[in-house]
Amino acid sequence: MTEPTEPTERIPLDRTGPLPGPGGPARPASPPRRRRAAPVVLASLVAGLIGGLGGGILAQTLQVGEGTAQETATSAGLPDPVPVAVAPDGTVQALSKAVLPSVALISIGADGVGGQGSGFVIREDGYVLTNHHVIRAAAARGGQITVELPGQEPMEAEVVGSDPAYDIAVLKVDRQGLTPLAFADPQGVEVGQTVVAVGAPLGLDSTVTAGIVSALDRPVVAGEDDVVSYINAIQTDAAINPGNSGGPLLDLAGNVVGVNSAIAQMPSSAASSAGSIGLGFAIPAQQAERTATQLIETGTSQHPVMGVHIDLLWAGEGARVLGEVRGGAPPVIPGGPAEAAGVRPGDIIVSVDGTRIRDAQHLLVELRSHAVGDTVEMALRGEDGQERTVDIVLAGAED
Repeated sequence: MTEPTEPTERIPLDRTGPLPGPGGPARPASPPRRRRAAPVVLASLVAGLIGGLGGGILAQTLQVGEGTAQETATSAGLPDPVPVAVAPDGTVQALSKAVLPSVALISIGADGVGGQGSGFVIREDGYVLTNHHVIRAAAARGGQITVELPGQEPMEAEVVGSDPAYDIAVLKVDRQGLTPLAFADPQGVEVGQTVVAVGAPLGLDSTVTAGIVSALDRPVVAGEDDVVSYINAIQTDAAINPGNSGGPLLDLAGNVVGVNSAIAQMPSSAASSAGSIGLGFAIPAQQAERTATQLIETGTSQHPVMGVHIDLLWAGEGARVLGEVRGGAPPVIPGGPAEAAGVRPGDIIVSVDGTRIRDAQHLLVELRSHAVGDTVEMALRGEDGQERTVDIVLAGAED
């Protein structure tokens, strides 16, 4: 049976409204109101199994064509082919040879529906990292998940833990001696540096594409059904397509700088034809590694919180703390980090560590780029119009 391609998440980048409701479109956090970007939508990157079938047909066609070409050249008396030179270090060619054995094709099946994504080995004893949205359906419905590494038979996998808010999941296969990929130092990632995306777009496993880091700290909000993920993303122009979800974005040293998670699409693009337009987004390595470590150690992960309830009806700049109890929710949670720092009802959060806050969703993205226990500096504007600065030590909570 031909399996359908899973629908993709969609977000208009030029909208400035609040977060969509459950099951609504996903989108990057609202840009400044004085600038408007061309409307595009964001797509999660899970491919239907039809992509895998196409990959097999494509591979067979290429093999036949190559064999015919070589036989023709030999019979015509042309010179023998020149051997390919050894790839020098620091090239995409050398990187590909080193990392491909560690990048997996992940296939899922649940209730007669299948899909494919990517993942990569993070520990030699069988731990594999991918996106939550890749395995979400199978995990929720008790479906089957298989992991296939180049040159190896498919392996059944179990879910160690999954965090929808960070869009990270960890799988475990019964295999030892795997080759893990290392995570890069987040301080070493810079705009303009060369990066390489590896994965299985449309089921075409072991696909390598290259580009650059186009931007850092791009606030992206992606939603599926009743789950919303908040990502302070790395933006890249490396070609990323459905099926790349969960695969690594690497520097030329072979270190993981991010986990490919979403792409932008023009609003007119149908979900079934979503593809790369040079706007891909990856979860930063530091956030992915931190979440994966917690999932392996405890099966769950914590998210940093400041201990306030935000006014989602606020339409001004920044994020406003509720001015009064609403729906039983206190503006400032008693005993929480915000109360300890002196945050008051009605305060407007203007900036976090010097980054201007545009709205409530932008605030949440900024907070979740930190770890539990981090201290952040917040600029606040009180109801009297006076600004002040406070230091808040972020607490931890599970969604």
